[in-house]
Amino acid sequence: MDELKFYTYIAVFGTFGLYFAIAWWARAGSTSDFYVAGGGVTPLQNGMAIGADWMSAASFISMAGMISFMGYGGSVFLMGWTGGYVLLAMLLAPYMRKHGKFTVPEFIFDRYYSKTARIVAVACLIIASLTYIIGQMKGVGVAFSRFLEVDYGLGLGIGMFVVWVYAVLGGMKGITYTQIAQYVVMIFAYTIPAVFISLQLTGNPIPQLGLGSTLADGSGVYLLDKLDMVVTEIGFKEYTTSNLGGTLNMFAYTMSLMIGTAGLPHVIMRFFTVPSVQAARSSAGYALVCIALLYTVAPAVGAMARLNLMHTIEPVAGQNLEYSERPQWFKDWEKTGLLQFEDKNGDGKIQYTANTTDSNIIVTNDMTGAQQTVVPNEMIKVDRDIMVLANPAIANLPNWVIALVAAGGLAAALSTAAGLLLAISSSISHDLMKGVLTPDLSEKNELLAGRVVMTVAILISGYLGLHPPGFAAGTVALAFGLAASSIFPALMMGIFSKRMSGTAAIAGMCSGIGVTMLYVFQHKGIMFIPGTEFLGSMGPDWFFGISPNAFGAVGALVNFAVAFIVLKFTGPAPAHIQDMVENMRVPGDVSAAHAH
Repeated sequence: MDELKFYTYIAVFGTFGLYFAIAWWARAGSTSDFYVAGGGVTPLQNGMAIGADWMSAASFISMAGMISFMGYGGSVFLMGWTGGYVLLAMLLAPYMRKHGKFTVPEFIFDRYYSKTARIVAVACLIIASLTYIIGQMKGVGVAFSRFLEVDYGLGLGIGMFVVWVYAVLGGMKGITYTQIAQYVVMIFAYTIPAVFISLQLTGNPIPQLGLGSTLADGSGVYLLDKLDMVVTEIGFKEYTTSNLGGTLNMFAYTMSLMIGTAGLPHVIMRFFTVPSVQAARSSAGYALVCIALLYTVAPAVGAMARLNLMHTIEPVAGQNLEYSERPQWFKDWEKTGLLQFEDKNGDGKIQYTANTTDSNIIVTNDMTGAQQTVVPNEMIKVDRDIMVLANPAIANLPNWVIALVAAGGLAAALSTAAGLLLAISSSISHDLMKGVLTPDLSEKNELLAGRVVMTVAILISGYLGLHPPGFAAGTVALAFGLAASSIFPALMMGIFSKRMSGTAAIAGMCSGIGVTMLYVFQHKGIMFIPGTEFLGSMGPDWFFGISPNAFGAVGALVNFAVAFIVLKFTGPAPAHIQDMVENMRVPGDVSAAHAH
């Protein structure tokens, strides 16, 4: 066994052993433990757990990869996800914590006095959460297939088993303490390589500052200016100004991620685990700090990874790397199929350009205005999701650092997958079975049902992970769009519009998620099945140039509009509901999260 594999096995299976031990120690013995960890988690613990729940495979593995290839256009993920967390912490979490129920559909049932509203909320939650899990499962498969050198499907199966053990055994209690450990693993795994690489490239050990510093080679050129020169020379858009499908699409994308973030049930559930509204606000503050430690490093990781990749393939300007002399990391990622080279001109050298045709083209350099010939691109696949995981190897960092990144990527995917599975499990066992179908279900049977549902959800998400619709962050963006168009407006209107009625809210949720799914399935295929797209004579992004990943913002507007129009015709909520909303918005004491 080589040194890298030895370190990887220690890092990955050592952390897995830690997660199992925590799950056994914190195993759930009641529905309160299973759903809200008994309501006794401290704000700091909850903040760290939220950070791990939040920073999924999309954040850890895929976000920097998106920024790496999109440049400025990839900033929508940073702005959307962090901005959405502020919305959640300020506008939703404290009020819902004061109300004191286990789940989002349960809150919607109370507020909209309707079992139908609860069922619609459960359906929206399951659709958004399952879509989100696909992204996590792809992250698990990518990390395992490379670092344990196993088949993608087998790697996915191992990841599913690990999640099943600690999520089914421990419920929210086990997941909370496991996520605290996963957060520590993730933050070290993300920042240590970034510090090394920032030192290498700029001499500055702080990656956030290194991104805006001059290169350490004595040239006096700023890192971002160098990157702009390198990418425009081979036909790509300028790194620092390239936007994502136009200004309107950038705005819609950011807004969709923000309000989708604030509507994600698996994060909202975390605020029910603390004992008071004050603790909910405090844990939101701690979580923002925990999240910022990773998110502020991501732009530096993305830019530095792209620069190192370009320098590997073209070590000296105008001199391409001989394919036979490619480094070991290149060979390792080729084995996974996530990096592919095709020698189109037969010269044995690697040409990596923006030219996707099979013949030379003339392009104009965005920075200098000079025209140049760009040869066909021979890097026919560079999966964005590999950039963070490959980054330490590209930069020739020590093997233990590479192994640490592998453990961090898996921790990110597993932590969020566990939170999502708990959200799905509680929505079916607690909201659908206990709340609607069998109200006399005993606590013991409800706990059993929750574990069975979670097992089934893991199997379904694993199958979908084998056939994911695109790269992890893109898939996750779809989930945020679905949450944005359905759950967020219902929660906002439930808290800030006393008059909003159940009938109007149901109409809004159905119409919002309906138009969003219609637009997404038009582009991506029905349930993301290839070949079932139905754009017909319409072009891609036909609605004002807005992409399907950004359409959640439009769906949310439809939701709000339909709800208020229906309210005009159906009349306001009953007086006792309006009094309940008024009480929820007044500061005061709060009870423990309860299930009645």
